[in-house]
Amino acid sequence: MSSRLLYSGVLTALLFTAGSAIAQAPALPNGYAPWELDLLDSYIPYKTTSGITSPPELPVRASAEWEEIDALLVTWTGYTNTIREIVRYAQEECEVYILCADTNTVKTSLESASIPLDNITLVEGGFNSVWARDYGQWNVYANDVDSLYLIDWIYNRPRPLDDAVPELMSQLTGLPIYTTTEVPYDLVHTGGNFMTDGWGTGFSSRLVLDENDGNDYSLEPKTEGEIDYIMDAFMGISTYIKMETLPYDQIHHIDMHMKLLDEETILVGEYPEGEADGPQIEANIEYIQDNYTSVFGTPYKFERILMPPDEAGNFPDDGSWWNPGDYRTYTNFVFINKTVIVPAYEEQYDTTAYRILSDLLPGYLIVMIDCNEIIQALGAIHCVTKEVATNEPLLITHQPLQDTEELFADYEVDAWILHRDGIAEAEIFYTTDTAAGFWNTSPMTLADVASNTWTGFIPAQEDGAEVFYYIYAQATTGKEQVRPITAPDGFWHFRVGGAISNLEESHDDLIAVWPNPVDDHVSIDLRDLRSADKWQLSLTEPSGKEVYAATAFGGQVIHLPLALLPSGTYWISLRSGDACMARQIVKR
Repeated sequence: MSSRLLYSGVLTALLFTAGSAIAQAPALPNGYAPWELDLLDSYIPYKTTSGITSPPELPVRASAEWEEIDALLVTWTGYTNTIREIVRYAQEECEVYILCADTNTVKTSLESASIPLDNITLVEGGFNSVWARDYGQWNVYANDVDSLYLIDWIYNRPRPLDDAVPELMSQLTGLPIYTTTEVPYDLVHTGGNFMTDGWGTGFSSRLVLDENDGNDYSLEPKTEGEIDYIMDAFMGISTYIKMETLPYDQIHHIDMHMKLLDEETILVGEYPEGEADGPQIEANIEYIQDNYTSVFGTPYKFERILMPPDEAGNFPDDGSWWNPGDYRTYTNFVFINKTVIVPAYEEQYDTTAYRILSDLLPGYLIVMIDCNEIIQALGAIHCVTKEVATNEPLLITHQPLQDTEELFADYEVDAWILHRDGIAEAEIFYTTDTAAGFWNTSPMTLADVASNTWTGFIPAQEDGAEVFYYIYAQATTGKEQVRPITAPDGFWHFRVGGAISNLEESHDDLIAVWPNPVDDHVSIDLRDLRSADKWQLSLTEPSGKEVYAATAFGGQVIHLPLALLPSGTYWISLRSGDACMARQIVKR
């Protein structure tokens, strides 16, 4: 279940893979360059010559980032040291398309860094900037898992060469491309400001409303309802969650402070109490919790990861308006099948981020790449990468089982399992001892044809057992898939026995807190509490001053970054109605 950590770049005291410096050409920022603002009134967006400007005829599903991909796109410009290290690890998982001005230069750089070229396609083509996430193609499937289409929005920057890249990717992959470039479907949008759960729910900041009000890009103005209709027609987004923009992130892209980890778990960046964008992030979390549920009909689970200060100790709301603190973020990472590539900044913060991610993403290879240079341009790893989804998806969606008191009845495991040619078989692999290296199997059967729900059972276990499991499926074509995608190194787990039956008294013994004393982050284990129970979590000083507050739900582990708090004694407390639980911790 352990994740492996690799570092690339020029960080110290960790694993080095630094190469010789490559001369950097002037690079456009992720936001607007000053002179670009003057171009907006007269700018005419690029329109593809081969794109289809009406919505797909069949219903479509936009894929989630944790699903299988066939390829990754990067652009070789500006921050080539960072791009090179992304390529080093991405090419081990999928084909990598490198858009560049000179293939010989790129080939020489890769070879000098001992990066094999077998899984790399070098493409000479036009581009304006490195920010492939924002101008690159999107992936949708007809009828959930059938034909793969590419989707192209109007890029929200006056950069016509960047805006033409999705059409180039369509030509390279042979995939049809649908474009939101013609009235009444014209839509301005940017990749860093959109995420999806893979089942019709999308997330953006309200920047998408501002950019479609008709003031820029010579567009017809769009109401929120019209934007929702376009996103549904072209991407299958039937529930579109739009959050308030943050006051200090400048570009208002949600990938700078949040990340969907699966269909019901959202990772969010966390600042010290009252600092920078922290209050608005917490307000946005509360907005989602109060108004939306996951595809499973249950509340979203929120996990937190620190947003560290820059080298000078400044946050984005510190310093002068023309030179604020860097917007360091760990949520700006990319899934590449069984690998995740994460920004890195300083060891004292990076190690905490790694621990949190390894707990949340078991089995993944976690690679951390130095992003101290590129983050000054308001972007990191996620911002410079864009996926091409697999052409033959075998989709498995499952809501993990929660801890249970059941000792006699078998544990039902349901999953939506889909492939365009049908599913030949599905199985549950389970064990109570991962160290033994042996997994029991239990067959799954198609229980509901309409919803593609497959059902199987894990035999009842004795009190105190911890069950580890994953799901395997094979299509009629022979295609195989597991979920989690990292199985058997990664898996789900639940415990048997010990769940609470009421909340009318103190239950201090039902939460575990570790480590204690703590240096950088503390984990609060709420898995003995029912997942439906809502708790008010707070961290207070001995004086009673609250330094952290949030809403928490049972059935999860919460990670609080404490590296920035002064040494001393603190109290962690949870309240729900008449129930109260508390733990004292020591911050070293």
